[in-house]
Amino acid sequence: MSDPHRSTVDEADKATERQSPDVRAALPLVPSPAQRHRRGGRGFSSALRGGRVAGLDGLRTVAVMLVIVYHVEPDPLPGGSVAVDVFFTLSGFVITRLLVAEYARTGRIGLGSFYRRRWLRLVPAMLVMCAVIALLSVALPLPLLDGAWVAAGLAAASVVNLVRAGESGPYTDITAPLSHTWSLGVEEQFYLAWPLLLLVLLRQATARSVLGWVAALCVLPVLWRTVLWDPTAAHRIYNGPDTRADQLLVGALLAVVLARLRADDPRLALLRRWAGRLCWPALALLGLIAWQVPITEESRWNPVWYTVGFLAVAVLSATVVAALDLCPRSWPSRLLSVSVLAWVGRNLSYGMYLWHYPVIRLLSDLGVDGGRLLPAGIVVTVAAALASYLLVERPLLRRDRFRVRPLEPVATPARAPAA
Repeated sequence: MSDPHRSTVDEADKATERQSPDVRAALPLVPSPAQRHRRGGRGFSSALRGGRVAGLDGLRTVAVMLVIVYHVEPDPLPGGSVAVDVFFTLSGFVITRLLVAEYARTGRIGLGSFYRRRWLRLVPAMLVMCAVIALLSVALPLPLLDGAWVAAGLAAASVVNLVRAGESGPYTDITAPLSHTWSLGVEEQFYLAWPLLLLVLLRQATARSVLGWVAALCVLPVLWRTVLWDPTAAHRIYNGPDTRADQLLVGALLAVVLARLRADDPRLALLRRWAGRLCWPALALLGLIAWQVPITEESRWNPVWYTVGFLAVAVLSATVVAALDLCPRSWPSRLLSVSVLAWVGRNLSYGMYLWHYPVIRLLSDLGVDGGRLLPAGIVVTVAAALASYLLVERPLLRRDRFRVRPLEPVATPARAPAA
């Protein structure tokens, strides 16, 4: 899973923190039109607004806990995998906000720096988890670990989703020990393609045109799923990076919209008001889906869910994300901004997602079952995530932070911002 995952930590704030104090002081919160011309912002006047949003970090914690409960007790929450959909939209939002902010500030997107940060944030922790599972498969004769080294290799290569998409019947055991990494594959494949496409749009189109293109891209996966839909194509649709792209792109569209609107734009005030009003209904509908819709099983919901359903959930998720970003004093924001929730979402949610599935299955193979499995699984998962954060993730990110040089604005040809 966005970032299912702390892969979606508010990186725009971190990118600004990496700048030296002199450089940060030289970058105004809302650049003037002349500054936007020189820096290549092309109408994204508010791209630098904001920073870390504690409510979004808390949302990550709630989402990853929902996934854990779903994998232990799927019967009470047959639609618990909807949390993955929330992660996708959240990932698209934060990553795009980072990219647009950098372009508005400097007139370019440092693709090398972006991919390096993504690699350091996601891959080392993944490789450690895969290595541990591969070693355990050699050392312990447990059902889960039979042939687990193959699944570990596929997960390390971020292709579990592609393997699962090619299976028309029941899923085989080839990816079973690490089958949850399918969502990480979808996100990482999106991260490879989206910055390149976004950079082309930002260079070639006005801000208004970028909005239109991103909105159009959100619709294409829906049309493609409608063409593909057949009960035998459920795995293809559920795991494909192309068929799940709209959920990430809806988050990207929200980021572009917010970057497009100036702080004093009445449309931003209107968006803030309606996002605040619709946040609770959106959360309630997402909860209803988790409670009542068997997403990964055959049911009467499948034709709707596997065509327009993914987009509908992305819109609900984007509504929640917009409210948390724009309405920090609302009750949903206050609840999700509780320090413990925010800290776990910011620092441990990615590790918890990585480790929870093999931990739960290992405990089950070792005889931990019934009412003990969920609390034991949460405790061991949090411990593994904390070790991953302290020993792998944080040291690498700190080392990279010291290596990053301040970004200097670059000159670009003057072009009047779009109305």
